[in-house]
Amino acid sequence: MHIKATLGDHELPRQWYNLAADLPRPPLPPKAPDGSDLGPEQLTALFPRALIEQEMSTTRWIDIPQEVLAVLARWRPTPLVRARRLEAALHTPARIYFKNESVSPAGSHKPNTAVAQAYYNAQEGITHLTTETGAGQWGSALSYACSQFGLQCKVYMVRSSFDKKPYRKVMMQVWGGTCIPSPSPTTRAGRAVVEEHPDSPGSLGIAISEAVEAALEDSSGKTHYALGSVLNHVMLHQTVIGLEAQRQLHMMGEKKPDTVIACVGGGSNFAGLAFPFIREKIEGADIDIIPVEPSSCPSLTRGVFAYDYGDVAGMTPLLAMHTLGHGFMPSPSHAGGLRYHGMAPLVSEAARLGLLRPVALPQLECFEAAVLFARTEGIIVAPETSHAIAQVVREAVRAREEGKEKVIVFGLSGHGLLDLQGYAEYLSGELQNMSLSEEELARSLASLPHAGPAL
Repeated sequence: MHIKATLGDHELPRQWYNLAADLPRPPLPPKAPDGSDLGPEQLTALFPRALIEQEMSTTRWIDIPQEVLAVLARWRPTPLVRARRLEAALHTPARIYFKNESVSPAGSHKPNTAVAQAYYNAQEGITHLTTETGAGQWGSALSYACSQFGLQCKVYMVRSSFDKKPYRKVMMQVWGGTCIPSPSPTTRAGRAVVEEHPDSPGSLGIAISEAVEAALEDSSGKTHYALGSVLNHVMLHQTVIGLEAQRQLHMMGEKKPDTVIACVGGGSNFAGLAFPFIREKIEGADIDIIPVEPSSCPSLTRGVFAYDYGDVAGMTPLLAMHTLGHGFMPSPSHAGGLRYHGMAPLVSEAARLGLLRPVALPQLECFEAAVLFARTEGIIVAPETSHAIAQVVREAVRAREEGKEKVIVFGLSGHGLLDLQGYAEYLSGELQNMSLSEEELARSLASLPHAGPAL
């Protein structure tokens, strides 16, 4: 019985794929925080020149440095696995495959870009990186990557996750990182939030403000900021996932998938799996590509497309993206990595072009699907990944009802072994669905900058 497809070390992709080269129209360019045109030179205080070039690039294929490949090869290529027991439990004619990114050192897809970002910063003589993290997966991944290239790492972790997921902090510390709950008293942005909301659970937007401020205020010039999602170069680095999956599907005898599903917060996990398949769709393939977000943080399904800041304090460039407003305060759901107000510009543009079918799901349905997956396939997945699995269940049931064979591929973005508090609350009946009211959404959208009206 053919259960999984594995590639050899020599089959690790040697180039990243850049979706910007193939979109029918180019995404709108970023703008400076004041709404003026943004030049590459304005980003050098935060990012190395190599990453700025990748951010602006429309070249289809970009070579992966050998030093990056050497680290990625410790766990890549990752396996593509046929979920036969899940298929049987659902009595579906669909063939379900998952790309297992939980096998990385940090247990998620995040090191794919963390390693690249740490490498390029080290090459430019940077000694310290600051960043934010939601559930802790990105913070632990960057701490790991920094340890491989001799960099120091400071992570501002969303307070609700900092409190509920203490062992993510320990992972960062083991790899030499420093983890600070956000909002914190160590930055102006953090103090401003605490003064107004002393019990704030935090948000990725707040944590980004703190991390950016900490990087900009280092007078040595040896500190940069690293972002785990949203930006084009982050999407780029993650495409090794989908490039491997394309080859592995062929190994399993599948010509193409009918459906590609991944959870989406800022966009990096989704982009990593989906972007190579979006290229196939642009070229004429009939593929249903579904990004799945939480009902409590629905930027793609209920947000507006506008120029908005990536952070609460308005320190980042303005990005043209689907957004709930940079002042959005998400509910403290367990899928902390999906609690972000904005969507990656490239993902947003693909959605505007009709290349995607976004879906928003409630967390109880997601945990129910995750428990089913654990009891059939054995893997306890991250709460973020549970959103993808819940949509897989919906699609597999639809295939059963229609009597159609379908090939469904989804991204298993990370394991949930450090997210068991959420499972404990679900199993005890304490977990509740969280929704976003029209009134809350309207208040949040009022935070959109004058430079970024809905487009």
